[in-house]
Amino acid sequence: MKVTKLILAGALALAAFAGAPAQAKEWKTVTIALEGAYAPWNLTNPDGTLGGFEPELAKYLCEHAKVECKLITQDWDGMISALNAGKFDIIMDALSITPERKEVIAFTVPYAATPAAFATLKDSPLANLAGTGTTIKLTADVAEQKKAVEALRTALTGKTIGIQAATVYAKFIYDNFGDVATVREYKTSADRDLDVVAGRIDVAFDDGVYLISAFANPDTADLAFTGPEIAGSIWGEGEGLGLRKEDTELKAKFDEAIKSALADGTVKTLSLKWFKVDVAP
Repeated sequence: MKVTKLILAGALALAAFAGAPAQAKEWKTVTIALEGAYAPWNLTNPDGTLGGFEPELAKYLCEHAKVECKLITQDWDGMISALNAGKFDIIMDALSITPERKEVIAFTVPYAATPAAFATLKDSPLANLAGTGTTIKLTADVAEQKKAVEALRTALTGKTIGIQAATVYAKFIYDNFGDVATVREYKTSADRDLDVVAGRIDVAFDDGVYLISAFANPDTADLAFTGPEIAGSIWGEGEGLGLRKEDTELKAKFDEAIKSALADGTVKTLSLKWFKVDVAP
């Protein structure tokens, strides 16, 4: 009888607990993960501190959200799973907002939207591919994409294309060129760029503003754009902060902070400083 009463009491307590309203978490400190190696979005300074567009924007966002933020570096590969495992609270690493990613994490409103492009050596036979200097806008429809890039598919048949693994750009390359070219994945974009310079691969494909920064690096200054810039809804809604789905209060705080940064010109000012173009969505 005592055992039965104890079990019943425990069950009632659990039921009462389950029925109680969830307490909103009071966010005072937040840990934000960046790659620290994707200039000019984010980079690691010689003294070990983080610099670039996103760390400077993070400072504004955290002050506006009234939370103390700690910035840490994290390898791109596995960043989303590490977020969901609770190793940090926010991803801020030029993270494109896509339907696939929305299935596993939440996103803030976008704070940037940028095109992607191919790059190769300035004296490469692949320099000045069809469409160089123009921009095309694509949707997520793969059949439409293949039709729009048919000239590029022909030019890159039998070539090797380098991409950073687990990015939206990797999916685009596999979907559109995986059947005609060799695709080589890299842990970091910087490693990939050096292989283009060394002639180990033929072209790179990446975020356009990242590549502009790569062209300014003495080690990769011999690279240049080739072919058209590729923009549009193919890359999702833009780049936003990634959060765990359950952290709705934190998302609301940073949604408001991003909207403020867009409205008062902070995003434009920082993007002109770091990218030389306005990347505000």
